[in-house]
Amino acid sequence: MRKSIKFGLGAALALSLGASAALAENIKIAFIDPLSGPFASTGSNGLSQYEFAAETLVNEKGGVLGGQKFEIVAFDNKISPKESLIQLQVAIDQGIRYVVQGNSSGVAHALTEAIEKHNKRNPDNRVLYLNYSAVDPALTNENCNFWHFRFDANADIKMDALTDVIAQNDAIKKVYIIGQDYSFGKAVASAAVSMLGEKRPDIEIVGNELHPIGKVKDFTPYARKIVSSGADAVITGNWGSDMLGLGKSVLENGFTGPIYTYYAAADGITAAFGETGKGSLRLVSEGPLNPIASDRAADYVTAFKAKYPDGNVSQARITNLIEMLAKAIDQAGTATDVVAVGKALEGMEIDSLWGGKILMRPQDHQAIQNVHVFAHTDEGVQFDYDNSGYGMVVENSVEMASADSETTCKMKRP
Repeated sequence: MRKSIKFGLGAALALSLGASAALAENIKIAFIDPLSGPFASTGSNGLSQYEFAAETLVNEKGGVLGGQKFEIVAFDNKISPKESLIQLQVAIDQGIRYVVQGNSSGVAHALTEAIEKHNKRNPDNRVLYLNYSAVDPALTNENCNFWHFRFDANADIKMDALTDVIAQNDAIKKVYIIGQDYSFGKAVASAAVSMLGEKRPDIEIVGNELHPIGKVKDFTPYARKIVSSGADAVITGNWGSDMLGLGKSVLENGFTGPIYTYYAAADGITAAFGETGKGSLRLVSEGPLNPIASDRAADYVTAFKAKYPDGNVSQARITNLIEMLAKAIDQAGTATDVVAVGKALEGMEIDSLWGGKILMRPQDHQAIQNVHVFAHTDEGVQFDYDNSGYGMVVENSVEMASADSETTCKMKRP
């Protein structure tokens, strides 16, 4: 009898300790993006932003579910879809239920397809994919699925804002479109042609070409074609080293018109352009720093710079993602049942740290938010990029951009 009582007390104690350990266990989030190679600076700065957002916006406030903390686990995908799938499997084998990725829509397509297949085969070990920057519209249209949520405005939403600005500029008669040769670059080009045709049918497209992603060492031949075409403006979705290489070469070869971009800021790009980018570079994005939305946002940026002096708070969508994920987990009452967390994310609305609201549109899992067109300048800059004195200042804004836009998504829910 006494032996039986001792066993019962020991089992109870073990269960209690096990419950406490489970409660205290971190919620791991796999960050799968480039940490080496030509796009390493983009991935590394994104990782810093995730680590800071998790610590500041979640962990320091007591975590989720009464005390569980977020932990960002980094995986270097070398910007390769094949390597990304290898790293995804490593993350799943480690029991990680949440994956964040943003650099390259080619990678995004590989991940969303693999995660959908994994979740069908492994209903007890499902994974959510939180896409923070891969903006091929197909990901929330014909290739949508329940497990994928996009926190950035897609390429069509951004192009809608850019072409509104271009359409208002009567001096622009000829446009040259150039981008990286993969799904996102093609989506940007297609949207530019279509939307300019609708809004300014008088504008002539004098160039529309794609180049290999991450492989061009000298953009001079492309720049000379742009200048010789007589283009009044350039549109490009290039990012990372390809954005820097193209932009610098175009300006060095004498182009003086506006260059409308998706990613011409931070990660060394702003510092490299410096004075040469003033009056030329335009950026479509979310989350303005100049002007900053609030004292809370200003304090956040200041604290980030104190911890990462060489870093930039250049992707407001990262903080939006972290705050929405934390809210969804608390609402679902679980971090392990990702179906419940996903359903909590659907239709969720939050007040963004950067001003305005963020709505996760339930029908296609596309975040709807304010979108801005910025100018590269050193005037009116409270928070610069790359410690350069230059930053991005808001010129035009669209509230809850494309909130009523159509989607071809036919989502099957678990």
